[in-house]
Amino acid sequence: MNTKLYIENYCKIKNNTVTLNSNIIFEEDNAENLKSFLKSIYKHLDLKYSKFFKMDNLSKLAFLASEIILKESKINSEKENIAIVFSNNASSLETDRKHQKSIDKITDYFPSPAIFVYTLPNIGIGEISIRHQLKSENAFFVFERYNAEFHYTYENSLIQSQKANAVLSGWVNVDDDTNYEAFIYLVSQNGKIKHNQEQLNKLY
Repeated sequence: MNTKLYIENYCKIKNNTVTLNSNIIFEEDNAENLKSFLKSIYKHLDLKYSKFFKMDNLSKLAFLASEIILKESKINSEKENIAIVFSNNASSLETDRKHQKSIDKITDYFPSPAIFVYTLPNIGIGEISIRHQLKSENAFFVFERYNAEFHYTYENSLIQSQKANAVLSGWVNVDDDTNYEAFIYLVSQNGKIKHNQEQLNKLY
């Protein structure tokens, strides 16, 4: 099988700005912190999903970018076999710090299950999968930086081997309130941007 693949849509969230296919769709200059900014995006998108507020920032960031992309897609996420492949360089470090802080002092030892559950970066993939009823392949990798060669090869392999009809993929990273970034895109047979390593590097 040698299917022609395209980048159907891509979304970037960085520096208090959200873009879809290079067009700014939301920005907020006066956001108090990352949590506040992500909440503003949620309200702007007019989402109704109460579980969002229980997520950590990494999961929220991935969730919102994915919502934007899948809403624009020609693919029915509940009927098509969509895989998810994300990567970053901080893993779940922001949440890990919060968890560590809750167990540092013996006299104030109070680990929170609500925080602990997000001490794995792939929990965000689970949140997206539940929301859109996705049951395909998924993986979360940790690299020093966005690795277009790896992503292209992996995404292409999943579709060419018929393990998925499309792949929601990219880089989603949160280290702290000012160091965060999402670059997420959908690879499918639809679209105009050719799916190759050069294009992924250019868009990123």
